[in-house]
Amino acid sequence: MNSTELAKLASSARLLAYAPYSKFKVGAALLAEDGKTYTGCNVENASYGMSICAERVAVVKAVSEGQQSLKAIALSVSGSGSPCGACRQVLYEFNPSMLVYLADETGHIHHETTLNMLLPHAFGPENLD
Repeated sequence: MNSTELAKLASSARLLAYAPYSKFKVGAALLAEDGKTYTGCNVENASYGMSICAERVAVVKAVSEGQQSLKAIALSVSGSGSPCGACRQVLYEFNPSMLVYLADETGHIHHETTLNMLLPHAFGPENLD
């Protein structure tokens, strides 16, 4: 799957977001090393701290289905956007070199980067040795 296809999946996932409070809908599409994809959308809650980001939804879906080798993620946000710090940390756990595609609500990619660039000097499993 190429980056454009992954971004389109993220754009479709964005439409499913539950964001009645912020109205800020986000979609994510995660590509595993074996070619499988996992999508996620943000899910808000009246108790704001219980909300979960699209990126973490996609990671939880992948891991709950036995997948831990993650290759790339695309995000779809109105006007484009970037993962929050918590999501960067969760993604780092599964691939510090993960490719990251930042797209708008239509799936048009505005920026390509890596997780290492988004989270320099990260804390990871190697810090626990």
